[in-house]
Amino acid sequence: MRKFLIWMLLAIALPAQAMASYILIPMDEAQKNHLKAYGIAYWILDGDVEVDWLLNYRGGSFMVKHYQQFENELIIRGVSYEVISDAASNQIIKEIASPSTNQDVMRLEKTPKIAVYSPKSKQPWDDAVTLVLTYAEIPYDVIFDDEVMNGKLPEYDWLHLHHEDFTGQYGKFYRSFGHEAWYIEQQQEYEAMARKHGFAKVSHLKLAVVKKIREFVTGGGFLFAMCSATDTYDIALSAENTDICHQVYDGDPADPAMQRKLDFTNTFAFENFVVERNPFTYEYANIDNQVNERGLTEGNDYFTLFEFSAKWDPIPTMLTQNHTRLINGFMGQTTAYKKKLIKPDVVIMGETKSISEARYIHGVYGKGFWTFYGGHDPEDYQHFVGEEPTDLNLHPQSPGYRLILNNILFPAAKKKKQKT
Repeated sequence: MRKFLIWMLLAIALPAQAMASYILIPMDEAQKNHLKAYGIAYWILDGDVEVDWLLNYRGGSFMVKHYQQFENELIIRGVSYEVISDAASNQIIKEIASPSTNQDVMRLEKTPKIAVYSPKSKQPWDDAVTLVLTYAEIPYDVIFDDEVMNGKLPEYDWLHLHHEDFTGQYGKFYRSFGHEAWYIEQQQEYEAMARKHGFAKVSHLKLAVVKKIREFVTGGGFLFAMCSATDTYDIALSAENTDICHQVYDGDPADPAMQRKLDFTNTFAFENFVVERNPFTYEYANIDNQVNERGLTEGNDYFTLFEFSAKWDPIPTMLTQNHTRLINGFMGQTTAYKKKLIKPDVVIMGETKSISEARYIHGVYGKGFWTFYGGHDPEDYQHFVGEEPTDLNLHPQSPGYRLILNNILFPAAKKKKQKT
């Protein structure tokens, strides 16, 4: 019904648009709310109206035909925009099409259906993605193990993995929070879920979940993960034929030969890593560059986005659209990835070159795509358990959060606009 009303309003407005003007939503420093601009693009697409994403043009701007209801919504949401003529729009397209520019136009055609993998006991500090989706007013469904195991994933185009531990070690929080009510509740919830689906251990259920997610990607799905969901996803896949969980987590000893039984051919991003055997160490493997290894502080922690060829490498170009190439670093249980442990076919899109670590990586698996983003919250350098969630009203131009939203729109791109 809502889409029908939008079309009716567009039809009524059509005579007033005889001059064929356009709305340009700049995404450079002129934009006062970059995050809500993505929500506007999604909202327009959801009304069955296509949007042009101008890659590398003014920070990855959006352009759409001018209708008054679009302009009204931009005003309501506080998003900067410019009304330009048809001639000005054509001139922009012409400039972008020039072989001398590292720019291109990507046509966004449909809204992706979004799922966020998250437990019912999720805490408010747990997930940057749900924070920014809510702030940008982009709708999503919350799913968890029931939905995954019951075959619901193919109903979605885009899946985000919650700040999750797919190895069955409950985030390796036992030493610090093993007696906290929320930890005990989560452990009970996970164990009940494993039994419900016929598994003796949580690690067995999580392995089944990651394999279902792998099927989703293989079939053409888009996977985005942050923080510990990234490395634990690959670790779980590699440990399919062994037990890496200490008895404090699953009641029986880990396999003493676990390391040599890891199968790196199963993984998406990482290889040749060493699993952390100590159940009280707040790490899963040596994939993550730990604080004492990085030697950085909040004052000098940043990473650089690579600049890709818009005309020849449109996918990483879309995923790195921003108004700055220098992004402030932020920590997480998994903060950054040692480059020496990343598979050679993985695309590194953001790195801290001085210490040879990657922060933002991407790859292809089967017919689908995945993106891993290190760190927990782009606007909270070291977000501790129990802290209040970040207020994005204070960070509407966040370049770190923009990278998340680039991934949201990526599945909407179906074809290139014809160059003129």
